[in-house]
Amino acid sequence: MDKVYEKDGYRLRLARKEDAEEYYRNNFQPFDPEVARLTGSRTDFFHDEVVGFLKNCVEDKNRYDFLIFSPKGEIMGESVLNEIDWDLRKANFRIAIFHPEECGKGIGSWAIENTLEFAFQEINLHRVELDVFSFNPRAIRAYEKAGFQREGVLRDAVKDGENYGDDILMSILEEEWAERRR
Repeated sequence: MDKVYEKDGYRLRLARKEDAEEYYRNNFQPFDPEVARLTGSRTDFFHDEVVGFLKNCVEDKNRYDFLIFSPKGEIMGESVLNEIDWDLRKANFRIAIFHPEECGKGIGSWAIENTLEFAFQEINLHRVELDVFSFNPRAIRAYEKAGFQREGVLRDAVKDGENYGDDILMSILEEEWAERRR
């Protein structure tokens, strides 16, 4: 599958092995501390770890890693369906815009919509689920805008510095997505 989505010079396409070096260089040198905070990641990553990870993702039949490219052609984010359970036709979803200056332009919402289209139309999933931290209101709004419904809250399940935050569970079902498309 070599589908490419485009909007205002931005592109979204499946990752390839040859993207691994640029993926590391553009996004993990250094890894933005705010992105790490909002995604629950650490800030220090090693070259071989990241490059090997992306190459393995490309080979994994239970995930689809889309890369988001800026109008300059640089990798600036990812939109991922992973942990696919083919029997239940469900997957986990995550997205990251690695460069804060690219946030607030609607690119994340656009990537979510296209990844959901791929999930429900191309690979025939029934359910896409995610979890998001309560201290990431921009992501929560983007997920709700795309049609994700709140299913539950794991109260005080994560730390944000010295404070606790909730882990909010959300999902969207194929019929909910189809209804929104009408």
